[in-house]
Amino acid sequence: MNAPHYFEIAGHLAAAWFAGSLIGAERSFHGRPAGFRTHALVCLASALLMLITAYQQDWFPVVVSDTVRMDPQRMAQGIMTGIGFLGAGVIFKEGLSVRGLTTAASIWITAAIGILYGVGFFYPALLATLATIGTLALFRWIEEKMPSQHYALHVLRFPRGRTQPEAEMRKFITDHGFSIANMSYRLDEDGKVFEYRMSIRTTDPTNIPRLVQDYCKREDILEFRISPTGD
Repeated sequence: MNAPHYFEIAGHLAAAWFAGSLIGAERSFHGRPAGFRTHALVCLASALLMLITAYQQDWFPVVVSDTVRMDPQRMAQGIMTGIGFLGAGVIFKEGLSVRGLTTAASIWITAAIGILYGVGFFYPALLATLATIGTLALFRWIEEKMPSQHYALHVLRFPRGRTQPEAEMRKFITDHGFSIANMSYRLDEDGKVFEYRMSIRTTDPTNIPRLVQDYCKREDILEFRISPTGD
């Protein structure tokens, strides 16, 4: 290996490691399962694998001839395919909520950034690093300020002989600032319990604790459940 390449390779790996660490630090700060160390290793590994193609003349001199040609895109494709399995591992379903999508996306783009640092494409890699950190940090603040609808799965259970009429039940929920969709009905426990099951939505998340408090004051309800959805 040529001596100057030692410093070049160290620069590629250091830049990739630092970029992955920055992105992972944001994920760790918000308590995500794939955080500081995971993102740093993903970016570093991607850069390391791409160095095989970026400096292939150092370990496979024959490549300079017309006899053998190596395609760097094949290595990049292999990296991104492998990262797909890692990203899928951080996505999980909890009730109606699907969590981990943002972390999976951050792992995926971290691998892409590592590929760019590995081949020495520093300018777009730096821009991608800044854009990724900005998206994860700044966009979170923007999302919190944007008006949006909040959904929840709502289950309401009554004794069969004292079931609240549907019209009254709907009015009670809408008076708390919710709209109702996907209503379903069920008799449970050998016909002793009547259950309403529905999706509710509101633009004000503070409506949920108010609804819970009023439910707790009622004695005609056997059981209720409100399960917010979202990441």
